[in-house]
Amino acid sequence: MRHIAIVGSGPAGYYTAEAALKQWGDSVRVDIFDTLPVPFGLIRTGVAPDHQSIKGVSRRYETTALTDNVRFVGNVTIGQDVSIAELQDLYDAVILATGAPNDRKLGLPGEDLPNVFGSASFVGWYNGHPHFAGLDPALSHDTAVVIGNGNVALDVARILAKSQDEFAGSDIVAHALTALDASQVRRIVILGRRGPHQIAMTPKELGELAHLTRACPRVDPADLPAEAEDAALDPGQRKAVGHLRAFASAAPCPERDVAVEFDFFASPKAITGTERVEEVEVERTRLEDGPNGMRAVGTGEIYRIPAGLVIICIGYQTSKIPDVPFDEKGGRFANEEGRIRPGLYCVGWARRGPSGTIGTNRPDGFAIIEKIAEDIGEGTGESSGKTGRPGFDALAQERGVHVVKFTDWQKIDEAEIANAREGAPREKFVAVEQMIEASGSKD
Repeated sequence: MRHIAIVGSGPAGYYTAEAALKQWGDSVRVDIFDTLPVPFGLIRTGVAPDHQSIKGVSRRYETTALTDNVRFVGNVTIGQDVSIAELQDLYDAVILATGAPNDRKLGLPGEDLPNVFGSASFVGWYNGHPHFAGLDPALSHDTAVVIGNGNVALDVARILAKSQDEFAGSDIVAHALTALDASQVRRIVILGRRGPHQIAMTPKELGELAHLTRACPRVDPADLPAEAEDAALDPGQRKAVGHLRAFASAAPCPERDVAVEFDFFASPKAITGTERVEEVEVERTRLEDGPNGMRAVGTGEIYRIPAGLVIICIGYQTSKIPDVPFDEKGGRFANEEGRIRPGLYCVGWARRGPSGTIGTNRPDGFAIIEKIAEDIGEGTGESSGKTGRPGFDALAQERGVHVVKFTDWQKIDEAEIANAREGAPREKFVAVEQMIEASGSKD
């Protein structure tokens, strides 16, 4: 029997568990740990609430979770309730699949002013993550600045721009829906250091902006390169830039009261204000050839954007765990192709940093299981001396750690669905205590 511990119940965690089942069949037991009492990681709290089709992938993870060989172990914080060393004593392999839940910092003056948020916290607020549900952003100023040129920046801008009716069918949490309905934000400026050809936005997400009922996307035609240069782009990038060209050539839409402005060649230099953010100081840039492609360099031209809300969407980094080597520059665990040290591995964003799609984690999970099979054997029946699941259960009981299992999560799931407002798939619990109460696991 092989005993595998996976820390993190998001896509990387469940794809890795699926791979372990294919590798060892009935000769493996997999425990998937999570700090929260609910599974699925960024599928639940990172994917935009109006992208319900993407969230449907959780049904695949549920199939894995309901096998006898896989167990969800929720409400357990690794590094606090139990150490990595203790897990390694209990399991043949420990795999860190913790994702990258923390915001990268810009490192600019004023970044810590009130009403300046990283995208992880802001997205967590409207997605009902217990760590961010109490964020309470002020939406009373007419201008919001979104820093970044990726899909997360687009998600944030779209959520800020939508009318309440446009959230029908989404699982946005009630506190965010109420706040957004009363929002005074009417201008959303998306800042990007480089130009349209360097965006990390996909065509689908860009195209959604054209269909919002009250928002008008705007691009300065002068920011666009000659159309002939689009031929050098890959098809997806070319299609995305095509959306930007359509925004630039579209007729004015005065009947829509929200403007979503793309401000390219714009590098934030400082965020200023007294009691909270009041302005973003920006330097105009130009592109130069660099060792890794076109890079933005400052021109010395400075301008300021009055703003009452700033959301920084420049990427994420993994949470550190005591006694696990960390790559500060990469924002991930220090590893060699997923191996951290004997018996300890990482996968997904915790291994490679926040890159790729949800589906990218599947081959990553299968690759790490192949490496583990090389390291610990193919499951030929020999005993490793590890106690695995029973050993952890004894330790948890000794320490009074309250474990939430997948059957408990199913009760939480049923309660959230039952509590849904009209037209919504669910109303999420936003506090751990509410989740545990709904699970009935302390009865």
